[in-house]
Amino acid sequence: MNEFTLIFKESIKRTPAVESFRFEPESPVDFLPGQFAQIIFDKKDKNNYELNKYLSFSSAPEKEYIEFTKKLSSSAFSDKLKDLKKGDAVAMHSPMGKSVFKNEFKRIGFLIGGIGITPVISIIEYIMDKKLDIDICLIYANRSEAEIAYRQELDNWSGQNPLLDIKYFVHICDVKDAACYQGRIDSGVISNHMGGYRDRVLFIFGPPAMVNTMTRLCSELGCDKDNVWVENFIGY
Repeated sequence: MNEFTLIFKESIKRTPAVESFRFEPESPVDFLPGQFAQIIFDKKDKNNYELNKYLSFSSAPEKEYIEFTKKLSSSAFSDKLKDLKKGDAVAMHSPMGKSVFKNEFKRIGFLIGGIGITPVISIIEYIMDKKLDIDICLIYANRSEAEIAYRQELDNWSGQNPLLDIKYFVHICDVKDAACYQGRIDSGVISNHMGGYRDRVLFIFGPPAMVNTMTRLCSELGCDKDNVWVENFIGY
């Protein structure tokens, strides 16, 4: 794990509560799609987990910028992100995480809720940039339609790539968009909306409770545990 210096460029609003933060690295950062890093606001106390938190890359490798995306809250870490000014320097420890996309994968699936979409964006953007022939199915659940982060980007990529199949699920508010389904991700959703799920490498990103539930569902559906790749977002 190495330490890098990032220079803040800009922020991008994704939903009312979710925002992306783009940085220019002072030196090249090599990471794999699906990995994460630790953003350091308190360099004197590396164990200050209120100000030094882990975020997934939400940009593909080899971009001229590095992007992280977070659901903002009233935390001290969120306040630090919101207070960033163009040109501010931030320290980063990177890369981390083993649930990464590999070029030899031919069929992949994602079971994702909320802010768990961030490493998925890195992976799909990488596949699109490299023009890889990968069969992709994304099942993405949120509490409401307004909370679907990266909706425009995902829809654009889906329109460009016939191998990319995206299913949006909303489980709190009534669905008004004909492209969205009502409900949570359960075994029926996986079996009915992800063709060939047992033959895919399945990625599950998100908070521990969600990851545990999705992992259990995959086991109940007979998926090979070696094909189920998980990353828990602790302290997100």
